[in-house]
Amino acid sequence: MNCAATARTSPHSSNGTALTASLPPDPATLARHVLVADDEPHIGRIIQTKLELGPFRVTLVYDGAEALRALQQYPDVALVLLDLMMPNRSGLEVLAEMRGDPRWKNTPCIIMTAAGQDQRYDEAMQLGANAFITKPFSPKRLYARVLELTGVEA
Repeated sequence: MNCAATARTSPHSSNGTALTASLPPDPATLARHVLVADDEPHIGRIIQTKLELGPFRVTLVYDGAEALRALQQYPDVALVLLDLMMPNRSGLEVLAEMRGDPRWKNTPCIIMTAAGQDQRYDEAMQLGANAFITKPFSPKRLYARVLELTGVEA
């Protein structure tokens, strides 16, 4: 028994090979990259779990210095969530660095803080924070704010 395969080629190709259409990805379906910096691992994991249920990819770091390194490493970060009080660099120090660098000057940033640190709100807003959230927070409300700041439709 003799088996033979027949290849079909597109009449539109010049070299006899089949052409395949390649459409650019739809921006509405791409996962947005979110950097979460919080020195409390359980808080970071709660945020990561909630965001990854939607159109987000999360990089989780545990201090301010790591946050700055992650920004250098991942130029596609669409939003940054920073805990106010972290080792090595505070959230406000990271935010100041971001706003002083043309690469991250316009990257949306949410500052998270423990209850009782609300007095830092004015400082965060003056540095260019887009939102200020007090812990404990509603993951649902945080998710809605991240959707809004990244331009993703719910």
